[in-house]
Amino acid sequence: MITLVLTYRNRDLRIVKKCLDSLNQQSLHLFHVVLVDYGSEAVFANNLKELVKGYDFIQLISCPVEGQLWNKSRAINIALQQCNSPYFFVADIDMLFRKDFIAQLSQLKSPDEVIYFKVGFLSKKESAKVCVFETYKVKHYSTEEATGMTLYPTDILKRINGYDEFYHGWGAEDTDVHVRLINSGFKVRFYELEVLMLHQWHQKAYRTKNSMAPFHNSLEKINQCYLKQTRNLGISKVNNNFGWGISPEENSYKTLAIPTHFFTLTNEKDEIDAFLKGSLFNSKDMVLQFTVTESPFQKNFRNYIRKLIGKKFFEYYQIDEVNNELLETLIVNFRNHPYQYVYEQDKGIIVLKIKF
Repeated sequence: MITLVLTYRNRDLRIVKKCLDSLNQQSLHLFHVVLVDYGSEAVFANNLKELVKGYDFIQLISCPVEGQLWNKSRAINIALQQCNSPYFFVADIDMLFRKDFIAQLSQLKSPDEVIYFKVGFLSKKESAKVCVFETYKVKHYSTEEATGMTLYPTDILKRINGYDEFYHGWGAEDTDVHVRLINSGFKVRFYELEVLMLHQWHQKAYRTKNSMAPFHNSLEKINQCYLKQTRNLGISKVNNNFGWGISPEENSYKTLAIPTHFFTLTNEKDEIDAFLKGSLFNSKDMVLQFTVTESPFQKNFRNYIRKLIGKKFFEYYQIDEVNNELLETLIVNFRNHPYQYVYEQDKGIIVLKIKF
């Protein structure tokens, strides 16, 4: 038996349906799918619940983490913690699987080896078609640099505490796992003899200026540097200071609707530093609503003159800098806490609700 994990947030359900249909048509049904909805908006979440009712091989896990940074590693680990099958395959919700995909995995699987797979990418036009797998025209193929579609012996992946939940946003978490397994002495092999999966075209989910979703403008670069350091330091086991694969408790998230304490700051540097480096770590047994707004005195002419003549003056962070610092604090220290985050970039307002 093989467990497949699929992660999801706010994706076009037409893409999801084609993915699930390709699994439903497998020639060998010795598999189970865990689909983790990690923080979709209500309309997407409700429609997904209706869709999966038509597939008896799917377990849907709904995580009430809307308003949080995307954390694919945690979503995967939630499924991994519950996995009792000997093999665990990490897939994407936008894949199409060849009819004998599971049969091929069953032949290839090995208790001592991790295998990842070549993928064919479809154009927008080809992705819109509904046809036999072999008749799709592939635009281009992935190389061994693309490490996402991977078959693991479950025990091996659990030994290194699964995926590293430091990675938020997009990128590097899948390569990180391969690097750490190699650091641990396991064999990782790229399978490219044939194509068992096709990637459906879809628009990339870029954050618009009007979006209020959490966004860190250099998180991908941080992830890449972190990956490089993991490789250089020979790290194998991660998530050592946190539990991993912790399922969010819905009742805890409901408490965010009624904060017990309210805290308002401006983007004045000393205020932000005192809160993020001190007060926030002393917050216990409370549901805090923390609001940052841009100070009306930020462009005060008198303050500017005091700076020019070398007298004491007030320093201010740009609101983007506050946003980045706050998100980094959440990732490093509070990523398993129930929280919701809103960033109105056009208005210069940040609102964080978090339960301690």
